[in-house]
Amino acid sequence: MRALSALPLEIRQYLLVTGNYWAFTVTDGALRMLVVLHFYTLGYTPLEIAALFLFYEIFGVVTNLVGGYLGARVGLNRTMNIGLALQVIALLILTVPSAWLTVLLVMGAQALSGIAKDLNKMSAKSSIKLLVPDNQQGTLFKWVAILTGSKNALKGVGFFVGGMLLATLGFRGAMLAMAAVLAVVWVSSMIFLRKDLGKASAAPKFRDVFSKSRAINYLSAARMFLFGARDVWFVIALPVYLSSVFGWDFWLVGGFMASWIIGYGIVQSVAPAITGSRSGHTPGGRAALIWALALAGLPAGIAVAMAAGYSPQVVLIGGLLIFGVLFAVNSSLHSYLIVSYAKGDGVSLDVGFYYMSNAMGRLIGTLLSGWVYQAYGLEACLWVSSLFVLMAAAFSLGLPRQGRLQAS
Repeated sequence: MRALSALPLEIRQYLLVTGNYWAFTVTDGALRMLVVLHFYTLGYTPLEIAALFLFYEIFGVVTNLVGGYLGARVGLNRTMNIGLALQVIALLILTVPSAWLTVLLVMGAQALSGIAKDLNKMSAKSSIKLLVPDNQQGTLFKWVAILTGSKNALKGVGFFVGGMLLATLGFRGAMLAMAAVLAVVWVSSMIFLRKDLGKASAAPKFRDVFSKSRAINYLSAARMFLFGARDVWFVIALPVYLSSVFGWDFWLVGGFMASWIIGYGIVQSVAPAITGSRSGHTPGGRAALIWALALAGLPAGIAVAMAAGYSPQVVLIGGLLIFGVLFAVNSSLHSYLIVSYAKGDGVSLDVGFYYMSNAMGRLIGTLLSGWVYQAYGLEACLWVSSLFVLMAAAFSLGLPRQGRLQAS
């Protein structure tokens, strides 16, 4: 504790923000895996499972838009703490007896969890902009990459934890355990997180939530299609396929999904080295375009190989590993660019608008994942994924080619 207090204030606040984000992320990943696997065993179809996440994604879209405005008015510490508290409530709602777990109740709990997740993420990503001097873009990319990559690695841990808790404690016991741990994190955050973090110097008007920056608008559109491309096959179709076609049990599905996300997060953390930014050149729109094009053909390639009769285990697992590396670099580049483009005063407005598009992509991808898989199978989901990545590349053409842009 003494060593922590000796660190500069900015470093201590970064560690607090990151710790909050980490704890939340584990419960978020675990909750998603618990819901998918638990309700699949109850006989729900893939499309019905996707519907359980409908409010989660819809409210995520709204939250990022309103949350950025709220963060600029009241401070990012408050929006982060509200997110932690709402996640505890959502978990407790799901501890009711099994007979009470109606579709509407689960969707309502998922709505709270979606609000909580995006308040927490928006607050964490916006905070980094304020803790790094504006002339240190290399450091900014590094800190954003570490935060984003570690978050996704821990989301993978959450997938594994979800499968493990379902197998050991059951659905209700898992919810109680996660709510108890997160409540402790929430109380600590209330005490130690800086009170004025991210509060705008002048109270913004609600119309300010819509970005006026051309670069941010193009980047947001690219982000929407990028995350739609991942979730259209990863969220519902893949775990159900692994369970129903490969015959994997809860432990194996949860462990595999966890390992993929952990590896994906590790790649995100070292993205500055992969893109060459450590040589002094921070990436711009040209890098975003190149990496999107590198990813675009991969899902379609997996679909072609599966249709040609090659071993689905080899093709799917191998393709997933390559997809994870390329997608991680794309995601990390986007995460850096939005923080770099955003205004310093009221940063959460620009970041919130961007993550609204991110949430919209997840919503579209989740719904399509259930519907396309149920109607046409996994290969169709993969073709849609490639199309979405091409759309992300097309919007990347509108980004500044090199360097950074201070959005006005």
